[in-house]
Order: sequence, then C-alpha cells, then structure tokens
Amino acid sequence: MEQLRTALIGGTACEVCGRLPHPRRLRLTVAKLLAIFPVEFALHAVVLALHPPYVVAVTVLVIATTALVIWVIEPSTMRLLRSWLHAPRTGPASGIDALWRIRVTLADRTGALERLTHHLADLDANILGLHVHPVDDGVRDELVVSTPDTIDPQSLLEAIEAAGGRDAHVWPTTTLALVDGQTKALSLSARVVGDPSELPHAVAELLGAQLVTDRVALAGPLPADGTVLKIPSPWTGLFAFTRPGEPFTPAESARAHRLAQLAELTLVSRRG
Repeated sequence: MEQLRTALIGGTACEVCGRLPHPRRLRLTVAKLLAIFPVEFALHAVVLALHPPYVVAVTVLVIATTALVIWVIEPSTMRLLRSWLHAPRTGPASGIDALWRIRVTLADRTGALERLTHHLADLDANILGLHVHPVDDGVRDELVVSTPDTIDPQSLLEAIEAAGGRDAHVWPTTTLALVDGQTKALSLSARVVGDPSELPHAVAELLGAQLVTDRVALAGPLPADGTVLKIPSPWTGLFAFTRPGEPFTPAESARAHRLAQLAELTLVSRRG
C-alpha cells in the first residue's frame, strides 16, 4: 500500500487501477543488460582464471549466474530503476484536456441541470461524471468535466453562476475522480472488511475529506456550516472529518456511517 501511495504521488502509477505503466522494451533491455553484464563478466573471469574442468566451469557459471540474476540482480535493478522504467511517456502540454471537479447547488426543478450543461458546453467542457446529493435547498451536484487546457477555474465559475448555480467550487482533478461511485464504495467496503483499522482512511477517501487528529478540537463545538462530520469509532469513540468550504451532504453522512457500522460488525464477528 505504501509503495502504491508513493507511486501515485510521484505521478507514475495509474490513479484508477494503481498499476505502474508497463516499461518500454528498450528501457527494460538496457536496465537488464547494465545489471547482468558486470556479474557475467566477473563470474567468467574468476572461473576461467581457476582453469577448472570444462564441465565444472559450465555448471558453475550456469547455476551461479541463474541464481544471482533471478534472486538478486534483477529484483534489485527493478526496484532501483522503478521510476525510470515505468515513467509514462510525456508529450507537449498544449492541446491536452484538463480535468476539473465541480460541486454546485442547483434548484431542484426541471431544466436546472440542462442550463448548466449548456453553459459548460459553451466552454467546450465535456461532462464525464455526475453524482447528485439531495440537500435542504435543492440538489448538490458533483461533476467531473474535461476542458481545453486554456480554460481556467474562473471561467468555469462564471459559467456556473450564469446557469443559476450557487455555492460553486472548482478543483483540478485527475482520472481517479472518474472511478464509478458505486465501485469505489464497494472497494472501500472490502478494504474495511479486510482491515477495520482502515476505517478512517477509507471514509476520508470516500468523502474527499481530511481526518481530524486534534483531540482538543474534537472536544469543542462543531462548526455550524456542516463542514465537519463525526462518525462512531469502534476504538476511540468518534472519528471526525473536515472539508473546509464544502459541507457534507446527508447522503455522504449516511455512507460514512454505513462504513463505520461495517467496521464494527467485522470486529464483532472476529471476536466471536
């Protein structure tokens, strides 16, 4: 897990499947040649200097070389040169679409989302994902859109406001945001079942929030803007999460509490 997090932060791993890009054949060949050549050269030099019988020399070289390459040289080289071997191909930045995550409150009436779609289309923005969260004063829509790289967040905010959107937030995002919400929730649920201690991290990932670790802050009154969410913890009483500037919706709160219940049931079944 730690290697995956490091790879994602470093920008080499796929943010959807978590796999590293397959190394290019030329780089893989060069890496193995550089790793194996010195070992082969040294072993041949030593064996030939000792002048053993021909069969003995061949046997020693085959066994020693195979063992060193398989168990020592190749794994060490793959780890040492991982970032170079699996580095994604890079190209010119111009013309590449940018990905944005948008959260906006719309009126819960016919045509509201259609107006937003039309205003975004004027910017050549393509909606790739949509999640709807009912709230007290309408619906809170979360969208993932791709735009030409010339579009900036302010242009998106102006288009959203022109469409009647309220309390809009725009963030740059990655392909990770395109993972289907149900698939993501199921994956995180499986993660919690496998290790209930992963509960706080799974909830933070599910909601795009930060885990509050300051116990003094937890003891004080909660902000009235709904940007802090508390869920029961099987170990410490409560976990709290914060998402400044973006209140949690009732649906998100329900999902977080379901994960907490799943962690508790898993612990109870293991103790029994």
